[in-house]
Amino acid sequence: MFRVKGRFIAYALGMAIVLLYGTLGAYYFGSRGDFNVAIHSPLDAFYFTITTISTVGYGDIVPVTSAAKAFAIVLIVSGLSVFLVALTEISGELMSSRIEKLSMRLSSVEKSRLKDHTVLVGYDSTNAALAEMLKEKKEHFMIITAEKTVADVLRERGYLAYTADYTLRSDMEKFNLQKAKRIIVDLKNSSNTIYVVLVVRKLAENVELFVVAPHTDTEAHLKDLGIENIVNPAQVAAKTIMGRR
Repeated sequence: MFRVKGRFIAYALGMAIVLLYGTLGAYYFGSRGDFNVAIHSPLDAFYFTITTISTVGYGDIVPVTSAAKAFAIVLIVSGLSVFLVALTEISGELMSSRIEKLSMRLSSVEKSRLKDHTVLVGYDSTNAALAEMLKEKKEHFMIITAEKTVADVLRERGYLAYTADYTLRSDMEKFNLQKAKRIIVDLKNSSNTIYVVLVVRKLAENVELFVVAPHTDTEAHLKDLGIENIVNPAQVAAKTIMGRR
């Protein structure tokens, strides 16, 4: 977003420089008799600049000396270049924004049709493996991640993936979690895990919830919250290894 705003500022600055160059130049050359009509006001100079850059060219003010003609050529070339680039880029940004908003509306339709599905919140190693398994079994599921780049990659792979701040109830309530069959939370950050569990419990109280605990302390906090289905990958791996001795 900041990058886009920066480009808009650069375009606006470029256009302002061209207009200033044209107005001051026209006023200078016009006041000394290098045009067929004398220019004695900034408004007339600005008028000549606009009609020249826009290629309207009414012909009421025309450069007659070599210096004035050279000035007009530079004004036309620089003006058209700056304004065409700016208009192309700005219209492209607006179109991209419109397409993105349309995609979000289509996603809302997809989400509203989901029912008795699995919701994977976060895309750490456990949910990544679950996504593969669910896809192979052709079960309905969706992935919610906080990273847009991750969601884009997942959608390219054919997954139903969305971006949201999963610690905010206002974001998560859009996914109709109460209609899900089960929800699996798998995040690297312990604090986020706790926040997400609290949000999910409020929005989907009767839905089966599984939580992947990244640390032992997180597991303890989850138990204090009354979460029954807790998976600690480190402990599972350790028990598996010890069980094979």
